[in-house]
Amino acid sequence: MKDFMLNNGLSIPEIGFGTWQIPEGDVAKNAVLSALENGYRHIDTAKIYENEKSVGNAIKASGVSREEIFLTTKVWNSDRGYHETMAAFEKSLELLQTDYVDLYLIHWPAIPSQFDNWKTLNAETWRALEDLYTSGRAKAIGVCNFLVHHLEALKETAKINPMVNQIEYHPGYLQSDVVNYCKNNEILVEAWSPIGSGRLLDNELLKDIAAKYQVSVAQLCLKFCLQNAVLPLPKSVTPANIKSNLDVDHFNISEEDMKTIASMEESGFSGLNPDHVPF
Repeated sequence: MKDFMLNNGLSIPEIGFGTWQIPEGDVAKNAVLSALENGYRHIDTAKIYENEKSVGNAIKASGVSREEIFLTTKVWNSDRGYHETMAAFEKSLELLQTDYVDLYLIHWPAIPSQFDNWKTLNAETWRALEDLYTSGRAKAIGVCNFLVHHLEALKETAKINPMVNQIEYHPGYLQSDVVNYCKNNEILVEAWSPIGSGRLLDNELLKDIAAKYQVSVAQLCLKFCLQNAVLPLPKSVTPANIKSNLDVDHFNISEEDMKTIASMEESGFSGLNPDHVPF
């Protein structure tokens, strides 16, 4: 698998295996095992997914050395703040059965509609991530769902620039202002829900373009991300789909088709606007 390079020089496999909505237990363990068996070396989880233990079990059972796997987890909203984040990190390590993660992320920004001190909350959480990075226990650090004004506010006190911003990104929902800001500031954009959580699979425009390249709509969406220098995190529990989601090297989308996809009307959006989420 090819890699992207983070702004600290760390390599990250260009397609990650997402585990959002995969339930704890055998379902999660078997999905991650299948991903590792099919060649994924980048696994993305989070405290709130409640499947960190299964992810850890799968890595242990896979026979793949820990050093070969790029492992990401995230601090949840209820653990914002310096000491709370440090404690949450310890718990995640325990569940994942590892002594470090490759990437640790703030899952959602604290926002003005919920907190008068939102800037301070984000800054204190980020300070914890900076200390985890400096200690080597998190090889890279970043954020999720941060819009430009959240990133600008973080910049006011941050000593270390985020290496990643994981956002919703897929045909029909491109968040171009955030993506452009991140690219201009050497922050790698990762795409959660790169296939619109399945909502794009029946899109007629995408079906027509995919047919031209003899690929699935899912493969087309993932290749669209990659050709825009965005790292996709597809999720599946179906072994055939887990395998095919990694098989996107055999075709390239033409410039004309890239423009057509980029100009699609809004579709597949989850409805989760970071400035208005209720959690």
